[in-house]
Amino acid sequence: MNDWPDRRTGDRSERYGRGSASSQPEGARSMPHIQRRPAQPRTPQRPQVPPQSQGYDDRYQDGGYQDGGYGSSPDPGYDSGYNTGQVYGSGSGGSGGRGGGGRRGGGDGGYVQGRPAPDWRRRIKLGALTLVVVVLAVSISTYFWADSKLKREVDLSKVIERPESGDGTNYLIVGSDSREGMSAEEKKRLRTGSAEGKRTDSMMILHDGSNGPTLISLPRDSNVEIPTFVGSESGKKFQGTGRQVKLNAAYAEDGPELLVRTVEFNTGLHIDHYVEIGFGGFAKIVDAIGGVEMDIPKAFKDKKSGADFQAGKQTLNGEQSLAFVRTRYAFAGSDLDRTKNQQKFLAALASQTATPSTIINPFKLYPTMGAGLDTLIVDKDMSLWALGNMFFAMKGVTGGEGTSMNMPISGSVGGNLVWDKAKVKQLVQQLNNDEKVTVKGN
Repeated sequence: MNDWPDRRTGDRSERYGRGSASSQPEGARSMPHIQRRPAQPRTPQRPQVPPQSQGYDDRYQDGGYQDGGYGSSPDPGYDSGYNTGQVYGSGSGGSGGRGGGGRRGGGDGGYVQGRPAPDWRRRIKLGALTLVVVVLAVSISTYFWADSKLKREVDLSKVIERPESGDGTNYLIVGSDSREGMSAEEKKRLRTGSAEGKRTDSMMILHDGSNGPTLISLPRDSNVEIPTFVGSESGKKFQGTGRQVKLNAAYAEDGPELLVRTVEFNTGLHIDHYVEIGFGGFAKIVDAIGGVEMDIPKAFKDKKSGADFQAGKQTLNGEQSLAFVRTRYAFAGSDLDRTKNQQKFLAALASQTATPSTIINPFKLYPTMGAGLDTLIVDKDMSLWALGNMFFAMKGVTGGEGTSMNMPISGSVGGNLVWDKAKVKQLVQQLNNDEKVTVKGN
């Protein structure tokens, strides 16, 4: 009997073929089960991960392993037959789970590849750019908000026969007893009285130049001449008659424009900007920054202003601050001592307000700016930038780079303080030339 296999089918129940009826040996026959497919160039492919829900698969075909088993080249469709629920290798064509076969292009050797390291340089750049955009947006919106709150009510174009401008910038800073916007309770608490209208309670010239700021107080009892002027409301020209009055009378007679005209006429100094603040706004600014620390050298009381201070360092609130700068009857030197206190306080206020803790803190910055801008009255040409420069120049007065003084006084007449004309002329010349001030005041 001839046991040589005739053929093999794919049926596992019929493993062997039937013998031949011929007595001669048969020629070699092709055996389908061992034929090989022509070798094809292989391109690295992304392995197909079998579904984890799929069970065990023998992959037996025709009595042996499918191509890609032992002794043959790996086939992309090969499955080891094991499924543990774990996926090895990355999705980049690795050879994990291939029964020890060689790696395919770019495989990871069966190890799980983690996320790429974060690009911190790129993240920092994006974060910095975002921060810059936010800061610019807030700064621009804050600028326009603050600029819109300025009350530009004083028209310096109405001032006639003005002296020529010198180097640097000159501000006329006025504290008025305006009670505008104050309730009856606030007037009582701040001891402002209830008089109608407003009067100047303090006047100062602040010169901002290359040799440091100079703050000069003008006592309201100063004896000055009212010059020829044009009425701010009527537009009518009033001829000067050489009339001598106290300086604060000029403001009471025709407001800020006549006050500027009188200061320029009696000093020869050109005023570039006008700034005025009332009682209520002054107190609110102090309260907004949490008070102003002062070192009071000597205790004093004043029933009219409500001042009652002990000597030494102390923090003044808005009510106490207003009483401090208004006190005059507690001092034997009359208005001169009061102006010194005003200079000292305003410089301390500016110094303690222009700090990083206030400027970069919106919970302090906006209430402070809101309190001040709501009550500030400025000239029509005043910009928010110029106002900021004035504020920082005021801070510089006590920073070791500035000078504060009273207008030089030579005597008095009829209870009014008379300026020393020679010293005033020298002082104005130094300011116009932006030179270091050497003149001494009282």
